[in-house]
Amino acid sequence: MATVQYTEDNIRSLDWKEHIRLRPGMYIGKLGNGSHADDGIYVLLKEVIDNSIDEFVMGHGKQLDIDISEGVVTVRDYGRGIPLGKVVDVVSKINTGGKYDSKAFKKSVGLNGVGLKAVNALSNQFTVTAFRDGKQKSAIFERGELMKESKMTKTKEQNGTLIEYIPDDSVFKKYKHREEFIINQLWNYAYLNAGFKLKFNGKSYVSRNGLKDLLERKSDTETMRYPIIHLQGDDIEIALTHGNQYGEEYYSFVNGQNTTQGGTHLAAFREGIVKTVREFYGKSYDSKDIQGAIVGAISVRVEEPVFESQTKTKLGSLNVAPEGQTMRLFVVDFLKKNLDNFLHKNKAVAEALLKRIQQSERERKEIAGIKKLANKRAKVANIHNKKLRDCRVHLNEPRKKDKEETLKATTVFITEGDSASGSITKARDVQTQAVFSLRGKPLNSFGQTKKVVYENEELNLLQHALNIEDGLDGLRYNQVVIATDADVDGMHIRLLLLTFFLQFFPDLVREGHLYILETPLFRVRDKKKTFYCYSDTEKKTAIESLRGKAEITRFKGLGEISPDEFGEFIGEDMRLEPVIFNDNISILEVLQYYMGKNSMERQKFIIENLKVEIDTIEELTGVSEEEAELA
Repeated sequence: MATVQYTEDNIRSLDWKEHIRLRPGMYIGKLGNGSHADDGIYVLLKEVIDNSIDEFVMGHGKQLDIDISEGVVTVRDYGRGIPLGKVVDVVSKINTGGKYDSKAFKKSVGLNGVGLKAVNALSNQFTVTAFRDGKQKSAIFERGELMKESKMTKTKEQNGTLIEYIPDDSVFKKYKHREEFIINQLWNYAYLNAGFKLKFNGKSYVSRNGLKDLLERKSDTETMRYPIIHLQGDDIEIALTHGNQYGEEYYSFVNGQNTTQGGTHLAAFREGIVKTVREFYGKSYDSKDIQGAIVGAISVRVEEPVFESQTKTKLGSLNVAPEGQTMRLFVVDFLKKNLDNFLHKNKAVAEALLKRIQQSERERKEIAGIKKLANKRAKVANIHNKKLRDCRVHLNEPRKKDKEETLKATTVFITEGDSASGSITKARDVQTQAVFSLRGKPLNSFGQTKKVVYENEELNLLQHALNIEDGLDGLRYNQVVIATDADVDGMHIRLLLLTFFLQFFPDLVREGHLYILETPLFRVRDKKKTFYCYSDTEKKTAIESLRGKAEITRFKGLGEISPDEFGEFIGEDMRLEPVIFNDNISILEVLQYYMGKNSMERQKFIIENLKVEIDTIEELTGVSEEEAELA
């Protein structure tokens, strides 16, 4: 065996941009392609915006302009502007920035001087321009390398900073900015900074009532059991109500940062609600009955917050500086005082809250026996009927400390029929990908109770396989992928599954775990080349590239795609369409429209919005124009 040499030549030092580009995950989390709200391209935008928000919090600049066009991101704020002599340093020297001066940025998110440097290093081109007191200075970088630095010149521009960048397509491969995620991101900034106007591609986003506005936009106001409780104090703001949905729904923030994974402040919020309610009503209600169907939001501002990662999605701070008070005590005491006072002063709200708790208690007891029997049946079925072909990381039961990282890598495909599930099962990565096989079309669960779902074998098996009966805390897979045929039956099954998840587990959608698998509709090939096409446009392009001489195969079902081919579609380049929750639309309204008893209304909508040609419909569905009209 050859001896490996270990000398001075093996030791090397990376400069700031090399390290960021070599280990981008350390700085911006996962890279992704823009199909998930936590993907890197949105973290880049956040890092730029955070600096502008900090300026507003300090009393400088009331508007932020953001434009994204053809991959170019432009962000212009109207704060004080970067000091002109430090324009280059602020975006290219690690541990350089104004946020180390606690007097200037007392309760800021970005305390480590990394954000803009990461954006710079991970961009094909990055330009920064500072406008300050009638003068301006700019610098142009490529992948973190300074290409051009201008001299100070006179300007009539308002004070502020202009950042323009193009994400590096060698790092963020086949990425796409999705407006839904960006708009949601901007609304969060608006809620947490009342009066601050954010303009995105010409449209303005502004809030006057903070977290109260957030809950009104995020929730179905018609199903709220009582008006939103909105409480504010020094460095803390909360809003909460109860609805008719299943599960809990929370939004949490620290110093303006959306902590999507919660943390110590959210844990204290949930605990504080339970403690206050129990003491107010003088009864030790089960915490699940108090928290069930709750919609809540909390925002805290603390000095030197400790997050569990650079992307700041989970707060780890135990203390609230500088007092040294624990986060738990800070939040719980605030609720016990202010929520208790509110309930004493608003008897109608207190009565409505009590009725919702008592309803949750009755429902929980009603399904307890059914749930126990159903889970026992589900466990047997999954093992013996092989409904679930699990992945090895779960079969091996990872250690507790490894479970969070393990979950991020796992995927489960929900498919229908033996042939389709067989192809995916043979082609999958057995280490991280699982397959759950449906038998026929699942129950239309719209308008049904949870009791009915537990009594339905297919849906009970599904929720047991995902381990979500008691909420998302036990979710076994990071990506839940609906994989159905691209025909009428497949679309129907997809709709039934979406109805089930939206009705009973909306958090699965809100937290970005639910996806639709895109598989090719056509295979176009000759003796030398093969193209897999996902649309008619791609098919035409492929045929043209093969000069018209091609064999064309139309895949009407997943079972027609061989396992060898399938491996290409569920690997690194897997195309997943995220199921995105639109906050402006009520879940109830959507489900009533698509799954309710309004067939004629739906038919009219389909006819008026049909954009594809009839021959394409026939090719996709096998239904002629005459047959469609009769139907």
